[in-house]
Amino acid sequence: MTEPRASHVVILGGGTAGWIAACLIAQRWRDARVTMIESPEIGIVGVGEGSTPQLKHLFDTLGIAEAEWMPACDATYKLGIGFEGWSDRAGYERYFHPFPSALDVHTAGQFFYHARARRTGRDVDAHPDRFLLPARLAAAARGPHPDPSFPFEVSYGYHFDAHKIGAFLARHATETLGVVHLQRRIAEIERSADGDVAGLVDADGERITGDLFVDSSGFRSMIHSALEVPFVSYADALFNDRAVVMPTPRAAGEAVPSQTRATALSAGWAWHIPLTTRDGNGYVYSSRHLSEGEAEAELRAHLGAEAGDARHLKFRIGRVRDSWSHNALAVGLAQGFLEPLEATALHLVIATVEAFLDMVDASGATPETRTAFNTRIAARYDGVRDYIVAHYRLNQRHDDPTGYWAQARAIDALSDDVKALMSAWFTGADLTAVIDRAGLSRYYSAISWHCLMAGYGTFPDDARLVPPGPDIDPVDMPRIDDFLNRCALNFRPHAPYSPEDAA
Repeated sequence: MTEPRASHVVILGGGTAGWIAACLIAQRWRDARVTMIESPEIGIVGVGEGSTPQLKHLFDTLGIAEAEWMPACDATYKLGIGFEGWSDRAGYERYFHPFPSALDVHTAGQFFYHARARRTGRDVDAHPDRFLLPARLAAAARGPHPDPSFPFEVSYGYHFDAHKIGAFLARHATETLGVVHLQRRIAEIERSADGDVAGLVDADGERITGDLFVDSSGFRSMIHSALEVPFVSYADALFNDRAVVMPTPRAAGEAVPSQTRATALSAGWAWHIPLTTRDGNGYVYSSRHLSEGEAEAELRAHLGAEAGDARHLKFRIGRVRDSWSHNALAVGLAQGFLEPLEATALHLVIATVEAFLDMVDASGATPETRTAFNTRIAARYDGVRDYIVAHYRLNQRHDDPTGYWAQARAIDALSDDVKALMSAWFTGADLTAVIDRAGLSRYYSAISWHCLMAGYGTFPDDARLVPPGPDIDPVDMPRIDDFLNRCALNFRPHAPYSPEDAA
C-alpha cells in the first residue's frame, strides 16, 4: 500500500466539494488521519444539481452502488443538456449536447463530414441531434440503461439534491472511512515562518494542526485568502455574476426527463433539473443587464408554475491562480467558480483531488510536483472557461440588436484556442485536426465542439447554400435514422433508479 504523503489532512468546509475531497483522500491514503471542520452556521450553496459522468466515476471509485445513493438523494439520470433559444435560426432553435457514447463511432464521422460540407456552402443536413443516439433517447425521455441483450451503453451523469448528496457523502466518510467530523467556526488561519499553514484556530481559541490543509470554505476561500493567492478573473469574457434559484413541484405520474434544460432568457439562461420529488430551477444572469427583482420576475414568468421561495446568489467568475499553495489545496468554490452551464462544478472537484493524489503518490509533495499540478489544473479550468465562452460568443439570438446577446457575440477576450477553433470552423478547415493538435479533447471532445457550433446553426445563410456536387459524397441519412432508431428501441423509459438498472 502506498504510504500517505501527509499524516493528518485537515479539511476546512463541508458541502459536497469538501466531503468529496474527504472521501477520496481517506480512501486513497488509508493510513492518514482526515479531519473535517465544518461550521454549523454555513449551509450548502447548491447552485448546481447536475453532473457529468465524472460523478458516476466517483461513486464507482468509492464502491457505492446507485441503489444505495440515488434514492437517498432524489437522483435521476442525465444523458446531457438540451440548449433551447440560444439561436433563432430556423431549424436550430434547440440542440442537445450529449455525453460521449461508444456508439458515436458509427455516426460521428458522418456528422463531422456533413457539418464541414454545410459550412463550406453545401445544403446537407448537419444538425447534431440527427446523428447522435443520446439526443434521441433524451427527446423520448428514455434512460441510459439498455436491455441486457444490447451490447452497448451510453455515458451518463445525474441530477440530484445537493444538500442530500453532501449529507450522504458525509455519512460515508465518517461511518465507512473514519473521517473525524468537527463542528467548529474557524476564526483565524495561523501560518508558520516558512509561509505554510500551521493550524486553524476556532472561535474558542482551540488550535487544529495538520500536515495538509484542504480549503473547501466556499466563496470566502479562507485558507487561500490567508495565503494571499491571487485570483484570476474571467469577467472580461463572461458577463454573468448573479443567479436566482427556486424549486417547482413535480406532478405525480409526470414523465421524468433524462436531460438538463438550459434555456436562453433576456440576460442569461435558466436551468431546469428534474429530481424525483421536485424540479430545480435557476436563472444565471448579468447584473449589468438586470436587477435582482427583474431576474426573479423573469424566471417566475418563464416557469409558468407555482414556484417556491427565491434565493439570490452573487458570485465572481474565475479561479485562484494556484490551486495548491504551500501545504494547502483549494477545492470547490474556494478554488474557483464557473457558471453551471456545463455542470462542471463537481467534475472539477473530483479531477482536482484525484490529480493531486496521483501526482503526489507518483512524485511526492515537491515544489516541482506542485508547479506541474497547478499548471495542469489551471489549464483544465481555462479549457472549461473557453467552452462556456464559446456558447456566448457564437450565439445566434438576434432579437435585441444592442442588448445582452449582441454584446456576447462581440466578446473579444478570447483565448488563442478559441480563436483557432473559430477560424477553422468558418474557413472550412478540419476542426477535429485543430482540436487534436491543441490537445483540447482533454476537456471537450470534437463531438462537443461540433455540437455547439453546428447546433446553433453557425453556417452560411440558407439562400447561399447549393446542392452537394460530385465532390461531396452525401451521407445516407435514412440509414442513419434507421440505425439510431433501432438502437433506441433497446432503452427503457427514464425513471428513478430501479433494480432493473443493475441487471
